[in-house]
Amino acid sequence: MNLSPSAARAIRPGDLPAGIRVLRDIAYGPDPLQRFDVYAPAGANNAPVILMVHGGGWMRGDKAMRAVVENKVKRWVPRGFILVSVDYRLVPAVDPLEEAQDVARVLAKAQHDAATWGGDAHKFILMGHSAGAHLVALLDASPARLRDAGAVAPLGSVLLDSAALDVPRIMDAPHLSLYDRAFGRDAALWQAASPLAQLRQKTPPILAVCSSRRHISCTQAQHFIAKAVSFGSRARMLAENRTHGEINAQLGVPGAYTDAVEEFLGSLDPAVAARLRAR
Repeated sequence: MNLSPSAARAIRPGDLPAGIRVLRDIAYGPDPLQRFDVYAPAGANNAPVILMVHGGGWMRGDKAMRAVVENKVKRWVPRGFILVSVDYRLVPAVDPLEEAQDVARVLAKAQHDAATWGGDAHKFILMGHSAGAHLVALLDASPARLRDAGAVAPLGSVLLDSAALDVPRIMDAPHLSLYDRAFGRDAALWQAASPLAQLRQKTPPILAVCSSRRHISCTQAQHFIAKAVSFGSRARMLAENRTHGEINAQLGVPGAYTDAVEEFLGSLDPAVAARLRAR
């Protein structure tokens, strides 16, 4: 069951800069959790779109949490981006493969509707934190999931501190109980839900941000990026001396970390680079 954010942790309209249009709870499926929010600049026109997938151990989390959207919206929407923040069905009602399929569905829906918000359907960037980063990486590794959902591949992806890029390696070693709840005991599911195992071809560009305070996170990111590069992908890792939560919440705060992520974003498309230069 989804855990709605408390009032203290949920973003409110008054927390955002003036001139931002917010559309809430747009449906992309029949389940109450198959919903997304849109944060768009007033008068948006052909705006690039960042689609953000929250974390929460595949079992909880919410698209409206401050750490998920606040600093990202404040940084990028005034520069002419649209940010889409996504909810998806959760374990135990579904497994992580079905969660990834929800992300593919919402990408297809958001691309279809983008022009109605002033967005450009051909300039989407996927971004996810923690479990959300795992789901984004799984779609990077399994492009057929996007095609089957009717979605077009994104310009690129930003993975924010996933430690689950090699699921069998986690499950075969001592691990936190949350992985048992998410992935169970079926080794076939471990393989199918493992971005590293599923990666067999060139991907869109990937930036994998990892916390240098979490050895497993950077180790898994390094292996995933190396395999992507071996297939000809443009992919790199960014290690940050920040906690797992700070990797998410502090993205968008002015400074070297946000600048490094924006350098990657700007490399994806000239129109994206032009918006990032806007002040």
